Amino acid sequence: MDNVKQKIEELRQKILYHNDLYYNQDMPEISDYEYDMMMEKLKRLEKENPELITADSPTQKVGGTAKRQAGVLVRHDVPMLSLQDVFSREEVDAFVDNMKQELVNPEFVVEEKIDGLSLALRYQDGELKRAITRGDGIVQGEDVTANALQIKDIKKKLKDKIPYFEVRGEVYMTREAFALVNEKQELLGKRLFANPRNCAAGTLRQLDSKITKERNLSMFIFNLQKAEGKDFITHTQAYEFMHKQGMKIIHSYKVCTTKDEVWQAIEEIGARRGELPYDIDGAVVKINDFAQRETVGATSKVPRWAVAYKYPPEEKETKVINIELSVGRTGRITPTAVFEPVQLCGTKVERATLHNQDFINDLDIRIGDTVRVYKSGEIIPKVRCVIKEKRPDNTVPFVIGDTCPVCGAKTIRDDKADIRCSNPHCPAQIERWIINFVGRDAMDIKGFGMMYIKTLIENNYIKNPADIYNLYMYRDELIEKGLIGKEKNTDKLLLAIENSKKNAPWRLLCGLGILNIGKAAARSLLNHFGSFDKLSKANEDEIKEVNDIGDISAKQVYDFFQDEDNKIMLEKFKQAGVNTEQEVTANGGKFSGLTFVLTGTLTTMSRNEASELIQSLGGKASSSVSKKTSYVVAGENAGSKLTKAETLGVKILTETEFLTMAKN
Repeated sequence: MDNVKQKIEELRQKILYHNDLYYNQDMPEISDYEYDMMMEKLKRLEKENPELITADSPTQKVGGTAKRQAGVLVRHDVPMLSLQDVFSREEVDAFVDNMKQELVNPEFVVEEKIDGLSLALRYQDGELKRAITRGDGIVQGEDVTANALQIKDIKKKLKDKIPYFEVRGEVYMTREAFALVNEKQELLGKRLFANPRNCAAGTLRQLDSKITKERNLSMFIFNLQKAEGKDFITHTQAYEFMHKQGMKIIHSYKVCTTKDEVWQAIEEIGARRGELPYDIDGAVVKINDFAQRETVGATSKVPRWAVAYKYPPEEKETKVINIELSVGRTGRITPTAVFEPVQLCGTKVERATLHNQDFINDLDIRIGDTVRVYKSGEIIPKVRCVIKEKRPDNTVPFVIGDTCPVCGAKTIRDDKADIRCSNPHCPAQIERWIINFVGRDAMDIKGFGMMYIKTLIENNYIKNPADIYNLYMYRDELIEKGLIGKEKNTDKLLLAIENSKKNAPWRLLCGLGILNIGKAAARSLLNHFGSFDKLSKANEDEIKEVNDIGDISAKQVYDFFQDEDNKIMLEKFKQAGVNTEQEVTANGGKFSGLTFVLTGTLTTMSRNEASELIQSLGGKASSSVSKKTSYVVAGENAGSKLTKAETLGVKILTETEFLTMAKN
């Protein structure tokens, strides 16, 4: 029993972690399918062990938590429940059979399940008064009316002046609109959105409604929540009325009466999902008659009158026409399969990474092979397997080779499976090096996009990161050649470069691209040594004294600082005025040895800023609460992490107490 209890608790914590990323941060790390499978496993374990079900389990809750950034919190008139997910025809048939047993001649409506963000619209006397996100689904959501007014699909005024009319729909982003947003993000040097759903959710919560308008969101209405002054008998009747009012309803729906008809409608939606201009993550089967919906009712989490069928991850066969090699910032050579284009999850796919030579050998993938491809997390294309019975006779095993595909230098294989270019001045390495250096995890130079980096390298203005800080000397020349744009764009980028000189020195260290030295290691090193001068004079044993720095990382750091070219580059940074020193306390920082967990919405800073503050003071910022957690910092609308901290007896700090602790 203890083992089952542990499994259930581990699953709950994983699900709560991914819930927070999905609902509250719009940054999911796993696919919907992987999440659904995790939730199904938890449901099964709880069903087998009902005595272990708790009120705070993810299976007993709806949605995320409402946040205040985009507006005030508003109470729901009608709960915005989630749907019960099903994954097989047997489960769909069981739902239809159950409804037929409880109801007299029920009709079922089958329609697309749009992959977006749920939104309720409230109309009074025919005018839109409020738009509310799902939030916690039961009690309250966020008022995002100002942003909703910027969405062209949302009807601002109805033709009929009904006293009260509330509908629910899904805000989404077409793939075309999503591509344009990410194109702009890349040009500005900002983080790219993982998928249209994330982008739509983040956009709807923006404080600046101009951004919402620019990003061109869309919306489908999929349900009548409440109406006063007009009666409706069925879901489809309500749809017809909404359509006449000019509202954009889910246009692809079918009324069915039998199991076969329901399944056929689901298969028809699935067959055309790749041709749609937007993403769907399933098909919804719902009872058509409103009175019958009332009869079967709902649980605390889901309506009993509807289910959502989730399609399995899509896979397709295609032919490999080439295997290309690219060189990264550390010299790592990455093979990529180029294949005949196929449609997967609504987008054209024609490339997938093959990782390294060992991966190629294990798959035995060759140019000319027929392969089965899929999207991991419905985002990243991957090769599942080679269909060897379709292999042509003239194929040969693919070998990466012993020379760099860009500069021709000799390649070396490291202790793992990676093959690297041995030339530190390889043009491809320099490009990736600079991209890493200016990125948000390093020097975070806003607006320094890939296009500018390539252009400046090609025109010999940048040969290493230190050259970035000499660009101001060529201002007039850059403007005249139009390499960064006109005067305004050039000056904006040069100002961002100048401002980056004040960054904490760990950002500079992280940007140098030393193998195995990411953000955490860079912070630890600078917290310990305090300056680049002291770090550069340290031997390997002294470097290994730093927490979490092992033998390999210590050697990489030591070798970097002994290299003559690197010494010249570091001197250029100092001469340019880039910050290379920070204060260090005797114990490595006042938060040294302490682990913090942040939960809820902070009012004076973002979670990322709070995490950076913790780490700058020598502490550790963790995403999950355990007995080893020193403090939980609880902001507004703190949820399950706060509850768990209270259960474990972990010390809880308010935001004010946390800031006071950091300053004193």
